[in-house]
Amino acid sequence: MNFPSSLIKDAVEAISNFPGIGKKSALRLAIYLLKNKKQAHNISESIKKMVELTKYCQNCHNISKNELCDICSNHNRKKETICIVEDIRDIIAIEQTMQYKGHYHVLNGLISPIEGIGPSDLNLNSLIQKISSNNIKEVIFALCASIEGETTSYFIFKKIRAFDVKITTISKGISIGSELEYTDQVTLGRALLNRYSFEKTLKQ
Repeated sequence: MNFPSSLIKDAVEAISNFPGIGKKSALRLAIYLLKNKKQAHNISESIKKMVELTKYCQNCHNISKNELCDICSNHNRKKETICIVEDIRDIIAIEQTMQYKGHYHVLNGLISPIEGIGPSDLNLNSLIQKISSNNIKEVIFALCASIEGETTSYFIFKKIRAFDVKITTISKGISIGSELEYTDQVTLGRALLNRYSFEKTLKQ
């Protein structure tokens, strides 16, 4: 692709680094931003603030402006219930259902030997410490219905089953291989409400 200016070329190269955006789409966005300079400056400033000011919650690893995220600092949430998710996109998806009032724990990935991701690469130590030292009554697995998700759930299950805690998983309304962020709110909400013992899945 030939560009009339190295400035456009550099912008297209940068924008095309975003997931799902090819060179043609990046070029359209670059030209749009060039024609709408005020909006381009606003976007640039918002991204800069997000990158520089975003912290991670010390309790659940969710994104936050403070040491504790809005969910963990909300006294109306049920802190004795923890929903384990892969990343922050899953929190957003679950929150949109308005069916869950507990806390979360973000793993920041899934165990995947093929990709070289092991248990030590995830936020597992803080999870196990939280369950062992706090009055946690229920742990909910809300991970992707994939081999990686099942492997991660089973690994965590083995680590925490000795504790006096109820271990559940969202119902099978979520199809195999599906990611929570792409599941419609009604289906995801029902899957949360109809969760069942994780141990039962091991006997199937």
